[in-house]
Amino acid sequence: MRLATAALLLGLVAVLTGDENKNDLCAHRALSDEDAVLCQGLEVFYPELGSVGCMIVPDCNDYRQKITSWTEPIVKFPQAVDGATYVLVMVDPDAPSRAEPRQRFWRHWLVADIKGADLKKGKIQGQELSAYQPPSPPAHSGFHRYQFFVYLQEGKVISLLPKENKTRGSWKMDRFLNRFRLGEPEASSQFMTQNYQDSSTLQAPRGGASEPKHKRKRG
Repeated sequence: MRLATAALLLGLVAVLTGDENKNDLCAHRALSDEDAVLCQGLEVFYPELGSVGCMIVPDCNDYRQKITSWTEPIVKFPQAVDGATYVLVMVDPDAPSRAEPRQRFWRHWLVADIKGADLKKGKIQGQELSAYQPPSPPAHSGFHRYQFFVYLQEGKVISLLPKENKTRGSWKMDRFLNRFRLGEPEASSQFMTQNYQDSSTLQAPRGGASEPKHKRKRG
């Protein structure tokens, strides 16, 4: 009887330990300090996953596969001004890989004419110049950063050139920003993920955050 009880207890401990390890693997892990520099006041959520700002998408619950088919995230800027309008940009600076970003920047989402009151609530309503394209990093290309920037529009009419509309890759983001004098981003954030077929990795590569050449705004 004592042996049976001991075996049952050992089995229970093994199950509980396994669950703890599983939950630990599924925990959101923060970006390195070098990459976290881009996290400046912008909140990014996927309903099933939660907040991903300054996080690595965990390698559990098929999240890295699911994110490739989810609709656009909730992007919220609590400090937005009610009477102002904003431009939202989402890009991948690591296309096709962080080691060789020949197609930087890959434009994943571009929306203009977003009202400040809506942006405060996470409602991205406006002129969608590039429809949302989910993160889909190629296999064996390592971790990719997905960066979000919000710019004050100040009444400008924002548009893409015909050649910019032909492809999302190799987008000259700096030229776009200079063309409309969008200046400093009001807020920004980023998260990181890799192809779901790649081997499980708990740490993303360290490195500075590639971004448009203007000086980062802090505060």
